[in-house]
Amino acid sequence: MRELTVPTSADMRRLGARLAELVRAGDLLVLTGDLGAGKTTLVQGLASGLGTPGPVLSPTFVIARVHRGGRLPLVHVDAYRLGSSIEVDDLDLDASVDESVTVVEWGEGLVENLAGDRMELRISRSIDEADEARRVSVTTTGGRWDGVVID
Repeated sequence: MRELTVPTSADMRRLGARLAELVRAGDLLVLTGDLGAGKTTLVQGLASGLGTPGPVLSPTFVIARVHRGGRLPLVHVDAYRLGSSIEVDDLDLDASVDESVTVVEWGEGLVENLAGDRMELRISRSIDEADEARRVSVTTTGGRWDGVVID
């Protein structure tokens, strides 16, 4: 596991842009964190780094959005309203996971079966509400991420 300190929302976007340099088709990123922790901000940076045109908004009410036009298609999912892996299966994410980068907010415990290799990012806010810094814990599963350095 790797621990990163991300001082500002601009830095969170930069972390997402850095991830864009590292991801490839078939990658699954699972984001966990409280409301307002910075999950969507990270995805916005990732999308920007991929060259995805247009705004990237939280898919809270539509559950999943597919962004095309960048280096890779980006599937952005918000699983907050999903109660089980059966509901995730209904989204048919596995149909596009091989050719896209799939990012699932609130996906812990629901989407791990989509890919044997995945990166999980847990974003935590500071106890001091005046402190904008976030702690990002990065855990990887499978050999895909062996030797990949995230900074």
